[in-house]
Amino acid sequence: MNLKDGVKTAENKVSSEAKKLGELVRDASKSLVDRLESYEDIINLEVGDTGLQRAKTLEREFDIRQLFVKYEGDNPTGTQKDRIAFAQIYDALRREFDAVVLATCGNYGVAMALAANLAGIRCKIYIPESYHTERISEMVGLQAEIIRLPGSYEDVVKQSSELAKENGWYDANPGGANTPLQISAYSQIAVEIFEELGDAPEYCAVPVSNGTLFAGIYRGFVSLYKRGKTSRIPKMIAASSSRKNPIVQSFLQGLDHCRDLDPEAIKETKYNEPLINWHSFDGEEALYALRESNGQAFNISDKKLREMTSLLAKKEGFRILPAATAGLIALLELDEKMNFEPGRFVVVLTAKN
Repeated sequence: MNLKDGVKTAENKVSSEAKKLGELVRDASKSLVDRLESYEDIINLEVGDTGLQRAKTLEREFDIRQLFVKYEGDNPTGTQKDRIAFAQIYDALRREFDAVVLATCGNYGVAMALAANLAGIRCKIYIPESYHTERISEMVGLQAEIIRLPGSYEDVVKQSSELAKENGWYDANPGGANTPLQISAYSQIAVEIFEELGDAPEYCAVPVSNGTLFAGIYRGFVSLYKRGKTSRIPKMIAASSSRKNPIVQSFLQGLDHCRDLDPEAIKETKYNEPLINWHSFDGEEALYALRESNGQAFNISDKKLREMTSLLAKKEGFRILPAATAGLIALLELDEKMNFEPGRFVVVLTAKN
């Protein structure tokens, strides 16, 4: 299995100011308060506040009004994963852990490796033996330790979490005790969208895998609405690889819980890998967000992912990982079906290519 989860051109660079702050954070002779303040400054400098822009060329191409793109490729390692990586390393530093553990197939590992490197915390990354990602060299370059384990991604998440508990390491895996922290970090995306638009959009479309990102953005909009900041909570659109994601399949089947898929039926490709899994660790939270927002879920083929990647590069100049375009495709398909009234529509593009 040769999985290429993209973001090949991401250089994982941070500013010289962030590097200097990292030196202060890694200095154990400094007080913990000072080190935490310096790390918080790194987060404020480097993570989030990603671009939101109107995709006017796509508006004309697909006859849709006010289509906005939230581009998470602006983060240091080129994906939204930096948001939860830096939030958890801040938490690990605050709680004085000396090592952080996670399972990954690529992007999350690079994000955690960078965040841990800047904090001077050891990063132990567990990768399934059968997986091959071009981002391993980046993790190693950021001084992360790579450990191979047998089994699927879901198996390795479980094994690495058990090792974290046994050894007193910080467990940064999905679906565990850190889920509220991860959802909170992703909720900031909703805040940033609100700050740019002045209100919540009518629809917000997001690619889904484990469901953490989707649930986090929804929670952010709920919080804004309950605080009286927005006039509505957007209808959430979830999109993933055709019949290879439990959240989408459970919603389409009308289930009240997120049901696992058959692992043997899940086949990875270089286009769908970041989206697929047989078990979504935060699937219940994502399914709840879909139902409560009166949202929609879509299966997207590899062919459509590939074609949209080319179209975005040609029409809007974005170099996007194919899987990151799933939400955009779903929104446009829903518009074709429903013929939206003029409004504001946001799609989250999760990773650069």
